[in-house]
Amino acid sequence: QVHLVESGGGLVQAGGSLRLSCAASGSIFSSNVMGWYRQAPGKQRELVATITSGGSTDYADSMKGRFTISRDHAKNTVYLQMNSLKPEDTAVYYCNYRWGLYNYWGQGTQVTVSS
Repeated sequence: QVHLVESGGGLVQAGGSLRLSCAASGSIFSSNVMGWYRQAPGKQRELVATITSGGSTDYADSMKGRFTISRDHAKNTVYLQMNSLKPEDTAVYYCNYRWGLYNYWGQGTQVTVSS
């Protein structure tokens, strides 16, 4: 079992920045993939960014150049630095942990970007 706790969401003006954190605890295995997804009202959950245990990253096209994902292995924590935020970035952001067939989600953190 893996437990994920997100933090760092909030209200920010367009053009501003936020940094999300996700702390993982429990049965953490190496060679995992952690990432961030988001879900806006009335829309499906979508990929934001992922990072492997080796540090390889992947981003949704609309986030490239604005968002940066990183991780601290010692703390079992993954971060999402979000810059140049837009109102369309408003969503609940979810942390995800994948290892083999195991797939865990955090409870989500709200990010609201005002225009």
